[in-house]
Amino acid sequence: MADAEPPLVLVGAGLASAIIAQRLSRLPAPGQIIILESASNPFGEHTWSFHHADVEQGDLAWLGPLIARQWTSQSVRFRNLERNLASGYASLTSGSVAEAIRQLSMVAVHPTTPVASLAPDHVTLADGTLLHASCVIDCRGYRATEAMVLGYQKFLGLEVELGQTHGLASPVIMDATVDQHDGYRFVYLLPLSQTRVLIEDTRYSDGPDLDDVALEQDILAYASARGWSAQRINRTERGVLPIALAHDFERFWSELPSDVPQAGMRAGLFHPTTGYSLPDAVRLANVIADRWPSNSSDLARAIRQHAAAQHRKQRFYRLLNRMLFLAAEPDRRHLVLERFYRLPTPLIERFYAGRTSASDMLRILIGKPPVPIHRALACLRETPIARNGLP
Repeated sequence: MADAEPPLVLVGAGLASAIIAQRLSRLPAPGQIIILESASNPFGEHTWSFHHADVEQGDLAWLGPLIARQWTSQSVRFRNLERNLASGYASLTSGSVAEAIRQLSMVAVHPTTPVASLAPDHVTLADGTLLHASCVIDCRGYRATEAMVLGYQKFLGLEVELGQTHGLASPVIMDATVDQHDGYRFVYLLPLSQTRVLIEDTRYSDGPDLDDVALEQDILAYASARGWSAQRINRTERGVLPIALAHDFERFWSELPSDVPQAGMRAGLFHPTTGYSLPDAVRLANVIADRWPSNSSDLARAIRQHAAAQHRKQRFYRLLNRMLFLAAEPDRRHLVLERFYRLPTPLIERFYAGRTSASDMLRILIGKPPVPIHRALACLRETPIARNGLP
């Protein structure tokens, strides 16, 4: 209708836009939402996981339709440590997200719709079409910037159908018993049925290059070493996540328009150490819902304030990242993680949730770290690295 309220336009069909749409759908009158995606497959080919403790119980309720699978525990494996953690774990898939969004009558997803430019009250498509909006939110994913000094978490995952049962009762979020190369390496295992498992070979590396062929060979060799025969590869997923070592917040946000809201990885809203973005996406969706309806300019200011608060809270994680990437030798980085996983379960849960307390920080740092002290001391100051890059 000509006099209808223009829609909220979310640019980019990824995790951030899906969670915003899902959260707003729980409001009494969210209005119409349009999600624009340049690719032909909205929400891509991904698995997004989180620990139950990462989000509040009330958030778990509205996240429910997006979740593909949940478990009551998880485990880690190192050469000198094997531990099961009684912490809930959940995974979303591109399929489960797409289906949940498809069920929302107020949401329309438009694939193969590239965007040329964004403004506070409209979006210009690549074909010149002008789409008016009550609010525009940029959810197009991480953007390269010199305002953030990075390491990388990169991975290749194969969803494999096995010729026998795998025997996994719950996810193995880190199996670091594998040979260490290209930084800190571990295998991530997500059981999807008795014979189907997602096997991801993950590296915490200094560079973003990903050799798909070599990693696929490593994954199949790992499966074989466990006595698993891969009958079929159902799908493949890959990713390179930013791990923030230093972040010049003011410079980062000066590169963005002040009157168009940013969301997700594009706003720098992710856990600096894990690269996980779902908990931050949930928190941001709540910020938006608390202010909805809103125009672009007001919402942009609110999101920047929220991001500033998160940036301050995450200083400690960036310090740990500098110690991991700059102080620890690449083939000894696994010792840092092995030491961490000897700590109490509630502390580990708070770490993943981004709610590490002052006493937690002391507990993590106390004792002899598995890195040279002189190299650890050189990592303490963030500002010089944020401004000048890596030494």
